Amino acid sequence: MHQTLEDTTALLARTPATLDTLLRGLPDTWTRRHEGKSTWNAIGIVGHLANTERISWMPRVRMILECGEARTFEPLDRFAFIQESEGKSLGELLDEFARLRAGNLKALDNLHLGPEQLALKGRHPALGVVTLCELLATWVAHDLTHLHQMTRVMAFQYRDAVGPFRRFLGVLQCEGHSSAS
Repeated sequence: MHQTLEDTTALLARTPATLDTLLRGLPDTWTRRHEGKSTWNAIGIVGHLANTERISWMPRVRMILECGEARTFEPLDRFAFIQESEGKSLGELLDEFARLRAGNLKALDNLHLGPEQLALKGRHPALGVVTLCELLATWVAHDLTHLHQMTRVMAFQYRDAVGPFRRFLGVLQCEGHSSAS
């Protein structure tokens, strides 16, 4: 697929509403359960998305535009959300994520990025040189990864209840496969 900024922002703009529709008002049995020790539940996933919205995407976009490859991105602490989310309800986290995402998309739009800027390079601490275009594509894939994770975690709660149908349900066959961003 040829990536355009319009395609990228079209999906990024929908993620908060998608999560809100899926999660807001659900009983804790859906939002607080996980797949086992050291796995995330729905609240944790939303907390992680809000955290990365704050510390990762736009700061890295700006760093590429301002510094190019001269400065390396700050490593992402994938678990920083745990402390930041403590005491917040799911509704508060959904609202925070939506607010942060809207602000980031407005800031991204205000940059008026063209092909020349999208080809600019930055330096990732683990991957080395990456382009701004690759970073933006990763932002989208990161959203989709966590939407997939969310549905997988929720389906896991019914793994036994579905009985023999389990073998036909791909979401119950899928193992977690996220790694550091």
